[in-house]
Amino acid sequence: MEVISRSDDRERAVGSVVFDSRKVTEGDIFVAVKGTLADGHHFIDTAVQKGAGVIVCEDLPEDTSGEVLFIRVKDSHNALSMMASSFFNHPSSQLDLVGITGTNGKTTTAFLLHGLFTAQGIKAGLISTVINKIGNKEIPSTHTTPDPVQLNGFLRQMADEGCRCCFMEVSSHALHQKRTSGLIFTGGIFTNLTHDHLDYHKTFDEYLKVKKSFFDTLPASAFALINADDRNGKVMVQNTRAAVKSYSLTGRGDFNCKIIENQLAGLHLKIGGVEIWFRLIGRYNAYNLLAAYAAATLMGMENQRILAGLSILRGAEGRFDYVKSAGNVLGIIDYAHTPDALDNILTTISDFRSGNETLITVFGAGGDRDRTKRPVMGRIASIKSDKVIITSDNPRSEYPENIINEIIKGIDPELKHKVIAVPDREQAIKTACLLAAPRDIILVAGKGHEKYQEIKGVKYPFDDREMLEKFLLVNTNRT
Repeated sequence: MEVISRSDDRERAVGSVVFDSRKVTEGDIFVAVKGTLADGHHFIDTAVQKGAGVIVCEDLPEDTSGEVLFIRVKDSHNALSMMASSFFNHPSSQLDLVGITGTNGKTTTAFLLHGLFTAQGIKAGLISTVINKIGNKEIPSTHTTPDPVQLNGFLRQMADEGCRCCFMEVSSHALHQKRTSGLIFTGGIFTNLTHDHLDYHKTFDEYLKVKKSFFDTLPASAFALINADDRNGKVMVQNTRAAVKSYSLTGRGDFNCKIIENQLAGLHLKIGGVEIWFRLIGRYNAYNLLAAYAAATLMGMENQRILAGLSILRGAEGRFDYVKSAGNVLGIIDYAHTPDALDNILTTISDFRSGNETLITVFGAGGDRDRTKRPVMGRIASIKSDKVIITSDNPRSEYPENIINEIIKGIDPELKHKVIAVPDREQAIKTACLLAAPRDIILVAGKGHEKYQEIKGVKYPFDDREMLEKFLLVNTNRT
C-alpha cells in the first residue's frame, strides 16, 4: 500500500484490523474507508474513543496529536485489503486460489470446481453468492465476495484446516473496492460480460475495465482462462502477465465442447473427444462445465477423472432448480436477474419444450439497482413466454409498482395482452400456479437461492421454491 505520511515512527502492538467503528476494541487498527453509504472518516473520533491504537485514512483529522498513530494512505480500500492479508499471514499464498469473474456463471462454475475437487478427496474451500465452505463446513454468505477482513479470515481457516485450494467468485464491486488486493491467485476464469450493475459502474465500459483489472493483476505464475466466444474475452487479458488459455463451444478455444443433446434430463456433451452425459441443463451450463473442465485440467487433474466427476454434479441451489406437481406442471426456480441470464433460461426452456404447453414466467427487478435493465428484461420475457406475471423481486426502498411500470415500458404494445402485474410476489406465484394446466411450465426467476425478500430495509422470510411447492400442490388438488 502507498503510505503518504505517519504521525510518528514508534512501533505499536495492535489487535485486529477493523473498518467498522462499532467493532473497534482496545489497540485495534481502524481503517477509514469511503463507502457507498457511509464514509469511515466520519467515525475516526469514535474509533479513537473506543481505544483504536492506529488510524489508517486518506484524509487526516485536524488533531493528530496524542498516543494514536495516524497513517495517511493514498487508497484506504487497498490499504485495508493489504493489511488484512498481512494480518492473517498471507493465507492465499498457502492455497491454490482460483477466482471466477463475469456477469453470469460464476456461482455454478465455482460450485462445480469445489464439488469436483472435494469428490476426488481434495479438501477445498468455496466463496460464493450462495454459501461459503471450508471443506464441507458451510458458512452463510452475505455478499458474492466478502469484505477483505472476512475474506482473509476465511482463507486463513481454509489453510489451517488443510484445504489445498479455494474457488472464489470475484464480483465487480469487490474489484472496484480493492477487496482482493494482496491475494495471490493461482488462476482466473472469465465467464462472460453482459448488462448488469450499471447503477454502480454507470457505463458498460467502466464495468468492463473493472472486470479486466482482475486479470491485469494476476501473477505470471497464474493461468487466465477466458471464454473465447464472448467478444470481451480477449480484452480481459490484453495486459495480463498470466498464461492465457481459452474455452469455446464453437471450436475457437484451447478447450472445446460440442453439444450433442440438450434436454430436461441433462446435457450430452463431447469434451476432449469423449461423449458424456451431465446432470446440468442448458447451453449456458455447457459453458460452465467446460470452464470447470478446463480449469481443473490446468490445475493438473487427469481428464477422465474430471469428466467422471463433473458428470454426477448438480448446479448451485437456485440455478434451474425444478419441482413437478402430481398434475404434471413443471415449476422452475432460477436466479436469473439480468437480461442475458433471463434470455438464457428462457431459451433453455424453449429447447426442451414441445410447444403444446404454456410457459408462464414470473419475475421482477431489484429496487435501488440498475434501472436500465428493467425494460430490457420485460421485452425478453414477453417475447419468449406465453404469459408473463410481473411482480416484486427485492424492492428495497422503491415502490414495487414503480419498478413494474419500468419493466412494462420495454414490452411491445402487441405483446402486452400476455402480461399481468401482481406486485405481491407470493400472490404472483399463486396466480401462475392457478393458471397452469397439466404439462405447462412455470418459471419463477430473479431470486433463486435467496430465502428472503427485502422491503423498506427489512428482510422478510421468502423462498420461491417453497411457494411453488405450496401452490402447485393446491393446484394439483384442484385439478
